[in-house]
Amino acid sequence: MFKIVVKIIEVIGMSDKSWEDAAKDAVESAAKTVKNITGVDVVHFTATVKDGKIVKYKANCKLAFIVE
Repeated sequence: MFKIVVKIIEVIGMSDKSWEDAAKDAVESAAKTVKNITGVDVVHFTATVKDGKIVKYKANCKLAFIVE
């Protein structure tokens, strides 16, 4: 029987442009040190507001990857 072990980590991505870019940042930043990422679950979005405008988008993400 073949078993696969999947691990979940939580990361936060940031962007000056959008929540979508923040989620991409989370995945791309983690991929620099984590191999075999197979999925992302965006848990929630937050933002930093200054003078009534969003200045930093943040995406809290859970990433799944296969452990070798």
